[in-house]
Amino acid sequence: MRLKVGAATSIGKVRPINEDAFLVQADQGLFVVCDGMGGAAAGEVASLLAVQTISAYLKNGGGSQQGLRGFQPRTAQLGRAIEAANQAIIEKARTDDQHAGMGTTVVSMWFGDGLASIAHVGDSRAYLRNEAGFEALTKDHSLVEAQVQAGLIDREQSLKSEHQNILLRALGREPDMEVELGETMVAVGDRVLLCTDGLTRTVSDEGLAATLDQYRGNPQAACEDLIAQANDNGGPDNVTAVVIEFQGSRLSSFFRRS
Repeated sequence: MRLKVGAATSIGKVRPINEDAFLVQADQGLFVVCDGMGGAAAGEVASLLAVQTISAYLKNGGGSQQGLRGFQPRTAQLGRAIEAANQAIIEKARTDDQHAGMGTTVVSMWFGDGLASIAHVGDSRAYLRNEAGFEALTKDHSLVEAQVQAGLIDREQSLKSEHQNILLRALGREPDMEVELGETMVAVGDRVLLCTDGLTRTVSDEGLAATLDQYRGNPQAACEDLIAQANDNGGPDNVTAVVIEFQGSRLSSFFRRS
């Protein structure tokens, strides 16, 4: 199965810099989206360091080839790569006062043999669009999501909560941070969207799905339209989208920030 990929990012209309970063390695089936945090504490450094560390870790063999917690080896390797990124961010912050306190979210997919391995930390998200519908493949590691899961607030209330920016898990905070893993089988015609919260807080799930459908076969146009919608809706944050369609031609590898 070959992949056709689109990717786009924007500073938005409010933030002074773009702290998002993404990685596309279509020839390896590897895709990463990060949303840096810290402002003056260099969130943009954390996000770029994360995508670079994940890429290098997997390129160099990915450590142990054993599975983890019932997951396939590929999925476990992706999780370990994110753990390595977490340690790299902590170490850089420890040795450089200008970067103290920096951190980042991460959502990633590594595809092979019909299986999409998903690993994430924070509130950047992965979605699957296929014939069965539009499905979130991740759950936010945030205070608001915890409140929803506990039944303290409903989904509609969560969208208006003043606590949306409070994360319970992020890279760069704790050495023993847990990466959440998932796996899903994909087929020709399926599409996966990886994105930061600058998109999901400004465009509804219905809008995301409709855009993926409108630009089926042209994932780059889908990404660009999603970015435009986020900015048309105020652009309060940096916004990044990567769309992977399981058909079409290959793309080369590249990093991108801002």
